[in-house]
Formats: sequence, structure tokens, C-alpha cells
Amino acid sequence: MKVTALLIVCSCLISGSFGKPQFPEQEKDPKFWNTWAQRTLKSALTLQNLNLNKAKNLILFLGDGMGVPTVTAARILKGQLNGQSGEETQLEMDKFPFVSLAKTYNTNAQVPDSAGTATAYLCGVKANEGTVGVSAAAVRSQCNTTQGNEVTSILRWAKEADKSVGIVTTTRVNHATPSAAYAHCVDRDWYSDSDLPAEALKNGCKDIARQLFENIPNIDVILGGGRKYMFPKNLSDVEYPRVAKHSGTRKDGRNLVQEWIDKTKDKKGHYVWNKKQLLSLNPNSVDYLLGLFEPVDLPYDLERNSDTDPSLTEMVDVAIKVLRKNPNGFYLLVEGGRIDHGHHEGKAKQALHETVEMDRAIGLAGRITSVHDTLTVVTADHSHVFNFGGYTVRGNTIFGLAPMLSDVDEKPFTSIIYGNGPGYKHVNGARENVSAVDYQDNNYQAQAAVPLKVETHGGEDVAVFAKGPLAHLLHGVHEQNYIPHVMAYAACIGQNRDHCFSRSGSAGLRPVLSSMAALLTVTRILC
Repeated sequence: MKVTALLIVCSCLISGSFGKPQFPEQEKDPKFWNTWAQRTLKSALTLQNLNLNKAKNLILFLGDGMGVPTVTAARILKGQLNGQSGEETQLEMDKFPFVSLAKTYNTNAQVPDSAGTATAYLCGVKANEGTVGVSAAAVRSQCNTTQGNEVTSILRWAKEADKSVGIVTTTRVNHATPSAAYAHCVDRDWYSDSDLPAEALKNGCKDIARQLFENIPNIDVILGGGRKYMFPKNLSDVEYPRVAKHSGTRKDGRNLVQEWIDKTKDKKGHYVWNKKQLLSLNPNSVDYLLGLFEPVDLPYDLERNSDTDPSLTEMVDVAIKVLRKNPNGFYLLVEGGRIDHGHHEGKAKQALHETVEMDRAIGLAGRITSVHDTLTVVTADHSHVFNFGGYTVRGNTIFGLAPMLSDVDEKPFTSIIYGNGPGYKHVNGARENVSAVDYQDNNYQAQAAVPLKVETHGGEDVAVFAKGPLAHLLHGVHEQNYIPHVMAYAACIGQNRDHCFSRSGSAGLRPVLSSMAALLTVTRILC
């Protein structure tokens, strides 16, 4: 077995050394690097002319669990999927001019969860782990600590400013991240009324699915998973009628989807549950859109049925085209939620492909909006104990082996590794020999240092990428709850609006005139 492993590693090194060059020939010339750096410098100097326009539109892309190592690994993967070595590739988020760091801890947790962090970057208030849309005075799972401790989100602030608002996610729409945009709940796991303990029901606490439709009336676009939480208990699912676990879960007998349909039928409302229905819509004829594409979470992008399940990019495309019709603009929350799930399962390949897909959606959003009037922010709620290393050579497949054997157990190891998780595997009392398994498989669980059934979050800061009006305010290192305050300030919504008006009462921030409008104005003056 040792000989086999050594041959595998040696063959990797030989192919890397004597096959295609480990790096492009032009990189040997100092002029290449100097020219590139000078070009980057000239671009950076243009940032001195700050975008001080008022943000008509706000978009927040949230990569759940997308720590900095995940961003870097996804960048390499994106390049390798395009036939490049990968390291020199740019993600769409890499092109954003302003980057900062956010501190992710919850009020009661050094290493956070997705609920407390969502309350921070959506409601502007740090909170306890496991709670959404409530302050740190609320205690997880204690219903009677809800009332009086509710905090509102930037989605609500935008709606109150007559903007259109939307939520797009690859998880269930009542999962931790999206729920903080509309719900006030002391337990992120209270998806349906069947999940609430008797005491919570007695004390009047509402499940998150119900709050989705009741707390902020007329959320314009809702796209994601979570069908089973909206239907009466045991009602068969439309897509999986013979699978009992996908049937409805509601004990109160309510059909929340039908209620929504009845309420919006005369308001250009459309309910869809598959890709064909979604893409057949004419956004100009849709004012309200509810799309629930799975009973729970959407499938991983690598496992997605491209005929029936929409991609994140496709959902974002439709969402923006519906929302942007509002002359007052829109707020859109987009979550790449299954990055987190891939990491929890130790399946780095799934997590990284989810990240690349979210990056595609970021690129699409950039193409159909304008940086002049749209503030776009990309960030994560938290990181994971995921990393990659092992002195791999340039162009090494991100899912490949390190170019050496361990000098302790003399076995090969993958570059990707987790600090803990289900990938901890011992065979006959020794570390598993990865040369005996298919470590390139989509569902391969990368080796972990500590055995756990589910891998954990990481506690380090996460990156915040920003472009558009007042994006420069996202700089340096800040608390995570700072993010929605900046976005609201840029759009003149929420509590910071004094700067939007001068002493004469006119708008203080610059409105955006299109080049055509400016041209027409000049033409009228000259003529």
C-alpha cells in the first residue's frame, strides 16, 4: 500500500513537472508583473472619485458559511472549470472595489450560528445564537421572551419606503438566514407550528412559515424551498406525492400557499413550484411572485435536475426583473445557503460548486443593474473549519492530493482538510489511505482532524465586498451589524435619513441621471 501511494504521488509530481508548464511562460518576465500592478494601480486611483449617488436599489448576497478560505478555493475552482490553473482567476466578487472584514460573533457565542448573525446583518443588532429578529434580551426557545424584544430588518425598512422587496435562497425560505428578514422568533427551528412546543403555542408564539406571510404583508418576491411547512399535515406534496416525509406539516390545517394565491390573484400574483413555470413567466406581467421549488432545501447545484430545478442564477434573474419595475427601487436578499450545508457534511466539492454558482448569480445581477444606482454587498454570515494547503504546485486540482506523503504515517493526503467533521476516518486503527478511495467524488468527505457527525462553523472574520453608491463606507474591520446601517444610509431608508435633505429641503445625495437624460437636458438648453 505504501508503494502504491508513493507511485500515485510521484505520478502527480511528474505530470505536473513534465506535462503542461506549472505556470505561464510570460510570468517569468518581471515586466508582466510590473505591468499588471501598474494597471491595477491606475484603476485604484479612480476610486478617489467616490460614488456619492443615492442608492435606488440594494442587493445583499449572503454566502452562508463562505469564509475567506472558501472564497479562495472557489476562485481556483472557477478557473479550473474554465481550463485555467485557477489561482489567477477573478471571481465576480473579487472585482468589487471595496473590501472589508466583519466580526461575526454572536452576543453569547464566540463562534456564531446563522440565526444570530442574520439578525446582525439584516436588523443591525447583534443577537444570541439560534434566535432571529429579536434582540439579545430574548432567550432561545423561551417564547415569553419574544414580546418587546423584536427588532426590524432592512427589508422592512425598504418596504416602508415603498420599495419592492425580495428574498431568494437555495435553502427553505423559512431557514435561519431569510427568516431574520421578516420573522421575530426565539428559535430558528420553529419552521412550522408542528415544531413549536406546547408552551410556545399556548403563549401565542408563531412559527416562522406563518410569519413569512403575516409579518410584512406583500413581500414582492419569495423564491426558495420549504413547501412542506406551508401545507396542512399529511397533505401530499405536488412533486413527491408518494414520499411521506415531504408531505405537509401544519397542525393548524392552514394552507399558507393557497391563502397567498387568493390574496394576490387580482394583483398579478403568481405561484410556481418548478423551473418551467418560473422561466415561462413574463416579469413585466408579475407584481408578486412566490416560488417554492422543494419540500425542504433545494438540491446541491451539482445534483440539480436542470430540467425541473432552477439555479440560483435563474432565480436571481427573474427576481430582479420583477422588482426593478418599481420606480422607487428595490431591496433583494440573495442567499447561497447550501455552501454551509456542504461544509457541515464535509463535502468540500459540493460547498465550492455552490460558491461558484453564487458567483455566477453575482455576475448576472451586475449585468442587469447599474453600479451608479445599485449598492451591491457580498458577504458571509460565518466561516467554517475548512482550509487547504500542503504546498501544492500551481494548477494542482483544488480537490487533489498534496505533493508529498505525511512524514508521520507515510500516507498521502488531500490538500483540502477540515479541522473537525465526518471526514475523520480510521481504518484498522490508522488514518485512512486516501489513495484507496475516490477523493474526486462529488460527495467525498474530506479528511478531518477531529471526529464529529457534523462539521462546525469557524469563528474568524469574514470578507465584505461592496460596489455602488457609498460602498466606500464598508472599509476596515467592523462589527457585522454595521452592514445594514450602511446600506440603509446609502438608500435613505431606516433611521439615517437626515443627510438625504439639504437645508433647503432638496435631496442631499445625488440622484442618478442616465446619460440619455443628461443628453436630452443639454439639448434642450442649447436649442
